[in-house]
Amino acid sequence: MIRKDLTQFTNLFKGYTELRVQENRSDGISIVEGDIWGNTKSAKSGVSARVYSEGNWGLASNPNVSDEEIKRVIKSASGNATFLSSKENLMMNDLPFTTGNYDIDFSTKKQKLSRKELIEFLKTIDDHINKTYPNLDSRAVTMSGLDMEKLIITSTGSHSYSMIPRVIFYIDMTVVVNGEPISLYDVYGGLGQFEDLFTSPKDLFPKIAEQYEHLMKKSEGVHAEAGYKDVILDADLAGILSHEAIGHTTEGDLVLGGSVAGDYLNQKVASEMVTLIDYAHTAHGKTCPVPLYVDDEGTTGEDVVIIENGILKNFMHNKETAMKLKMSPTGNARAFGFYDEPLVRMRNTAIVPGTSKLEEMIASIDDGYYLIKSSNGQADSTSEFMFGVVLGYEIKKGKIKRAIRNTTISGVAFDMLKTITMISDDMAWSSGGMCGKKQQIPVGMGGPAVKCKINIGGR
Repeated sequence: MIRKDLTQFTNLFKGYTELRVQENRSDGISIVEGDIWGNTKSAKSGVSARVYSEGNWGLASNPNVSDEEIKRVIKSASGNATFLSSKENLMMNDLPFTTGNYDIDFSTKKQKLSRKELIEFLKTIDDHINKTYPNLDSRAVTMSGLDMEKLIITSTGSHSYSMIPRVIFYIDMTVVVNGEPISLYDVYGGLGQFEDLFTSPKDLFPKIAEQYEHLMKKSEGVHAEAGYKDVILDADLAGILSHEAIGHTTEGDLVLGGSVAGDYLNQKVASEMVTLIDYAHTAHGKTCPVPLYVDDEGTTGEDVVIIENGILKNFMHNKETAMKLKMSPTGNARAFGFYDEPLVRMRNTAIVPGTSKLEEMIASIDDGYYLIKSSNGQADSTSEFMFGVVLGYEIKKGKIKRAIRNTTISGVAFDMLKTITMISDDMAWSSGGMCGKKQQIPVGMGGPAVKCKINIGGR
């Protein structure tokens, strides 16, 4: 725990100052074909200070969190800001005044498992897969955990503590068909520590059985027919599209950098049934995968309604982008490590559920595809995207038919959103979302399923 009284250092603040003490604890175990391939545990901790002066930022950090080093970090950050201002006075306005005070700790109250017990947990899962599905040509079980603990104080009166953990399992299974490896992975887990998320290996067995069934159907599957098709994007794909192709274009720093979204504010960019929100910490009465109550600039986290009934309404901001665009900070400033500067980052981005049942959506398609799981993908500041699809099925005359092999989908997101005609009434979050914008950081992605038109690749 990094509980420490930071108020004793506020008399050293000169101008706008942020002081952050942080520790990231990472944990990983990997078992491949019954052998332990990875067994790692690490922690990175330290202190950073950031000072704003006449449009310039001074940043300093140190892995030593003693009182003397904290004082030196504050002094160094102030000196850096003053030096930069002496070279270039940007004549900026003062940053918006915000405060945020919150204390949240998602640490488990249960007895922590030993290293031996964790390894045995994974070995039990691996042994179950090996015995139950002997036709697999390869298998891998990986556990990855991250605890992010932060203590923040600012010159504007913000004071917050958070311990946000996440643990996920990656399970990968492969069969070889006619010399071609056919693989399918899935991700299990989410917000919380291991002991709260996984009580017994047997709890995962039904989910693994479902994953295996999809793999077998995929191994007998066909290649999609290339073209502009009616499709249903399940929550995983709708979530990554919302994040990569829409969310990034509406981050304040990318808007200032020329993102296409900068030209679309208060214009129609989607079907009227589409409302897309970057949730701070709670969605539809439930805690989000990555809850952020106070951001790393000390701003209270609030939901950002990016698109409302098809109209682009808002951007996501830190204090600087809000100032430059004459808007309000939204609590989207996030840093991964103690040594990182807070950037405009998403938290939990998703389309709001609609009123349709998934079965009705499938029944409405005569010739198209139900696309369930993505692999990787990319999008740019024009909202043009391309994503891999590793699990999907044909839809013929309103019925699910053959599975399809790996394929891709592509298009321009702001055009694709206008083709949405149905949105399911449920909500699902993916477990292991990570965003790589300069710094890797956990994010929440998901939502309902959506029916739309999209370009799909073939063989």
